[in-house]
Amino acid sequence: MAEQGAQTVSEYIVHHLTNLTYGKLPAGYERVDYDGNVHVLEHDQWTFAHGGAEAAAMGFNAIHVDSIGWALFLGSIFAFLFWRVAKKAESGEPSKFVNFIEMVVEFVDNMSRDMFNGKSKLVAPLALTAFVWIFLMNLMDLVPVDWIPSAFAAIGVPYMKIVPTTDPNVTLGMAVAIFILMLWYSFTVKGAGNFLKELTTMPFPVPTKGAGLIAAPFLIVLNFFMEVVGLLAKPFSLGLRLFGNMYAGEMIFILIAALASIAGGWGVWQLFGGALQMGWAIFHILVVVLQAFIFMVLTIVYLNMSFEHH
Repeated sequence: MAEQGAQTVSEYIVHHLTNLTYGKLPAGYERVDYDGNVHVLEHDQWTFAHGGAEAAAMGFNAIHVDSIGWALFLGSIFAFLFWRVAKKAESGEPSKFVNFIEMVVEFVDNMSRDMFNGKSKLVAPLALTAFVWIFLMNLMDLVPVDWIPSAFAAIGVPYMKIVPTTDPNVTLGMAVAIFILMLWYSFTVKGAGNFLKELTTMPFPVPTKGAGLIAAPFLIVLNFFMEVVGLLAKPFSLGLRLFGNMYAGEMIFILIAALASIAGGWGVWQLFGGALQMGWAIFHILVVVLQAFIFMVLTIVYLNMSFEHH
């Protein structure tokens, strides 16, 4: 819970929504340290940001260390667990955990077979990776909001966001990776000419003879504009949908924790806040699973569209 003696509610919320950011501050930047002292940088300096203002001043090259670190950590757990299960599945009677993992793999594989009509050995493993990895990252939202940040603060790390999917850089990064695969398959499977033809002859048919030829250039430009907008909207919708839902869930957890801290000590507010946290966590389990499932399904659907000839 927030401690009002050290932070206001507003400061508490801002603190929990700030990433641990590493980047380069430009020369001449007036930096305020944690003690409130101000000094001007004589040279460009690579350092950790002391808040959102410094993170913004670092610009595009800034790195959210906590988001990347937790994403890689959870991805490593996913890879290790599935590697161990793959080894155990080769011999002996499978355990309950092995059976559960096999059920997940079979579920995703069946989804891929039903929804993907092309031929690719990458789509099913990619869908499995997206589903499990995003599920693990989403699951971190159920950890009480103060536990891990407080533990890192005790060793001198001022900021620590532990839910990578509440960072648009992570969700849009995954969406862009899917988008690149979409373009790759569109060019390699359909061919550059057929792909360009799809972009310029849909949704409005382009006349190839007669008086309608006058309107053909206009229709080609209009079709290309509409198709490109629709194509670019796919990665944005894929990444922002996941980010928006998880960020909203995290914000509610933080607001409940801030609400319960207002009275200080233990009392009615703390019990009420604890009940709210538990109720929202139970409901949020559905969001955690559903958002991972939606990202996986849309990944399969978008890649399948890249294989289809219109």
